[in-house]
Amino acid sequence: MAEKKTTTKKAAATKTAEPKKETAKKVATKKAAIVLNAENAGFKAGDVYQALAAAEKALTVKEIAKAAKISEEETLLGMGWLFKEGKIVEAESKITLA
Repeated sequence: MAEKKTTTKKAAATKTAEPKKETAKKVATKKAAIVLNAENAGFKAGDVYQALAAAEKALTVKEIAKAAKISEEETLLGMGWLFKEGKIVEAESKITLA
């Protein structure tokens, strides 16, 4: 003869509810794309020129970017414009006004 299985519900143990710790979600940040057009290149050239003029000495690309508060890529974009116009020169791996 088959036995009947009886199930009994156990009283759930009462635990003090601890607040769940929320983990910070890691979000991939996208680097802002540089818009390549004559207007933007001209503005970046102005930023580079002003940073060099304010410093009154030769600076590296990294120093120019920090002083102008723009990225190194934007600094290079502006420097290209200024090199073409003959406004800046390179001496000993540093850039200075011509």
